[in-house]
Amino acid sequence: FSAEQEAQALRKAMKGFGTDEDAIIETLTKLNVSQRQQVLITYKSTIGRDLIDDLKSELSGNFEKVIIGLMTPTILYDVHELRRALKGAGTDEGCLIEILASRTNAEIRHINENYKLQYGSTLEDDIVSDTSSMFRRVLVSLATGNRDEGTFVDEALAQQDAQCLYEAGEKKWGTDEVQFMSILCTRNRCHLLRVFDVYRGIANKDITESIKSEMSGDLEDALLAVVKCLRNKPAYFAERLYKSMKGLGTDDSTLIRVMVSRSEVDMLYIRREFLAMYGKSLHSFIKGDCSGDYRKVLLRLCGG
Repeated sequence: FSAEQEAQALRKAMKGFGTDEDAIIETLTKLNVSQRQQVLITYKSTIGRDLIDDLKSELSGNFEKVIIGLMTPTILYDVHELRRALKGAGTDEGCLIEILASRTNAEIRHINENYKLQYGSTLEDDIVSDTSSMFRRVLVSLATGNRDEGTFVDEALAQQDAQCLYEAGEKKWGTDEVQFMSILCTRNRCHLLRVFDVYRGIANKDITESIKSEMSGDLEDALLAVVKCLRNKPAYFAERLYKSMKGLGTDDSTLIRVMVSRSEVDMLYIRREFLAMYGKSLHSFIKGDCSGDYRKVLLRLCGG
């Protein structure tokens, strides 16, 4: 890898009349996120121009969004997406849920630090001013990045938690959402997987079925996302991708965010889950749903 060579290749692709989009796709998708950051710096020092500015002036639409996303450091990309979800026109609840339910404690803490540096307000304050009721409380809880990350399963506590969830939902008239939140958003993954097993025995149904029947709207979506991410994160992202493309029209912001943010994390596993869940490959889905350079770059991120 030579940052200088890649920087020159990118400049050549954009210099003069017209843009060589294929060369841009080729150069950027073969690098990893830290190499792209080196190219960014080298571009400025050897060519004396800002690579992001050049890319923005040459590209447009969804294709531009993917390329700029690839050029953004991982944590910063999450920060920008959360800000867009909160401060854009209307609130993108799906984006808030997806990022906050799927990132690790360390990632969430870095997101919080960088958010404050970038925008001068805290992520929590912006969540509080932009969302309401129980959904707000779940997001605030997830945004503290304070889940137990140990692996210890306390069998007695697992029995107690499962009973607690049952009594907070299925067993009573109305739902005690706070119980759901405090158990689902703070306990460690191994413990909760055990809780879900015990719960099935007590309630005769899966925890996700109970959440669907007891909650609605954004709160239901948030708690389901938490459960799905605990069980199988790649399957959760496979479902996000599927829903972004199935039916009429494409939810491009979700499609772009998942493809960019997971391309170097667990894309192979996401592809495997996608095929198992929907009987079609992610590759073929993207191919049928997108077009042009946008499709080309997404297919490169998806891999063969």
